[in-house]
Amino acid sequence: MMPAVFTAPIRPDVVNFVHTNMRKNKRQPYAVSELAGHQTSAESWGTGRAVARIPRVRGGGTHRSGQGAFGNMCRGGRMFAPTKTWRRWHRRINVTQKRYAICSALAGSALPALVMAKGHRIEEIPEVPLVVDDKVEGYKKTKEAVLLLKKLKAWNDIKKVYASQRMRAGKGKMRNRRRIQRKGPCIIYNEDNGVTKAFRNIPGITLQRVTKLNLLKLAPGGHIGRFCIWTEAAFRKLDELYGTWRKPSSLKVDYSLPMHKMTNTDLKRILQSEEIQRALRAPNKKIQRRILKKNPLKNLRIMMKLNPYAKTARRHAILKHKPEIQAKMLKPKVKRVRKVKKVKTPAAPAPKTE
Repeated sequence: MMPAVFTAPIRPDVVNFVHTNMRKNKRQPYAVSELAGHQTSAESWGTGRAVARIPRVRGGGTHRSGQGAFGNMCRGGRMFAPTKTWRRWHRRINVTQKRYAICSALAGSALPALVMAKGHRIEEIPEVPLVVDDKVEGYKKTKEAVLLLKKLKAWNDIKKVYASQRMRAGKGKMRNRRRIQRKGPCIIYNEDNGVTKAFRNIPGITLQRVTKLNLLKLAPGGHIGRFCIWTEAAFRKLDELYGTWRKPSSLKVDYSLPMHKMTNTDLKRILQSEEIQRALRAPNKKIQRRILKKNPLKNLRIMMKLNPYAKTARRHAILKHKPEIQAKMLKPKVKRVRKVKKVKTPAAPAPKTE
């Protein structure tokens, strides 16, 4: 039966955080000498000499005299903010958080997709996680270990390690770190009856006791998905070490396996369940569309609704700027006199005289 720790929640953020802090605890303090850059006699020349006011070496008869000293911008000067050995090098990590990270790393090692994404060659192995017989713990010869890996089809991962061996880039070559290579399988055992001697000379192999699992080896670089090979006794001991969701750990004090926040990850099924739908209010079918407010100063149609004369005013403004209209407007206006037609009235007849 699969131990419950392999179904623990996978939290890459927790694994990365804990891995980063654990890695900081192996740092060795370093600092520059307190006297560096100050082992000379120098004094500023002050102002009025058309040179910078940086302290300058005393004396004469040598190129060094008169050169700038002490400042971080000077050749032979001290660095800016010289490093101190009393820096905060180490980090304290919560025990529960460390255990959570190990549970997540173990759960990630049981998923073939994550293991293959990490770069391990596990295409031909029979199963993940890979469990072998307890007699492997009694192996003492490397040839026995090699034969086992070839039978399990895990030798492809070792071949990958051999192919990746190369010289380190940078100054690590000078610091006893000349060669680098990829990581291979991690062998996890319960009792060391010679298994460490059998596997230790194979490149890329990491050996761990199940009671002393180290996150730096389970998730190298802070990345989940290390290829692990378990012995049967170590595999069975996981439930005692980390417990299940029904009973706490028997080897750790007051520790229970971390649980998923969602026991059912099918969110659609949860939302469409009768219990949720019964508690929800009826959907509001009425759609209220937002009224689009347009600027009447830019939109003539809206302006005409507010001011019907706007169209006429704009037309007059356009006509006013046309050249022929302007010329017509500049002509002096001649006052027209309306001629009144005189209507000839017939003369009155002369009176008759008798």
